[in-house]
Amino acid sequence: MINRKSNSRLRSKTKIRKKTFGTSEKPRLTVYRSLNNMYAQLIDDVNGVTLAAASSLNKEIEVELKEAKGKTSRSKLVGSLLAKKANEKNITAAIFDRNGYRYHGRVKSLADGAREGGLKF
Repeated sequence: MINRKSNSRLRSKTKIRKKTFGTSEKPRLTVYRSLNNMYAQLIDDVNGVTLAAASSLNKEIEVELKEAKGKTSRSKLVGSLLAKKANEKNITAAIFDRNGYRYHGRVKSLADGAREGGLKF
């Protein structure tokens, strides 16, 4: 079951990556979801550089993460932190890459947090 699920996600991921491409003006916002944590990056695919990154392991939002109940609320905090870092680097728009995950739950929550922080996609 697990192998079938991961293979399905990887197939979906390659289909998504064929269509999404980030530039320095409009980078690709990619999401990785592990069992306990969320990771997000803004990537410039032209130069192959990560412009900004945030995760649920960042020390900057450690206090808020402890107060948050559940993984979805933590994901929203990660999205808002990424948006804050993007605003510091004058990035206002991004292309959302859900990385093969379904757009619900923690992935949707991270996207909503980034939107509330000021990113447009």
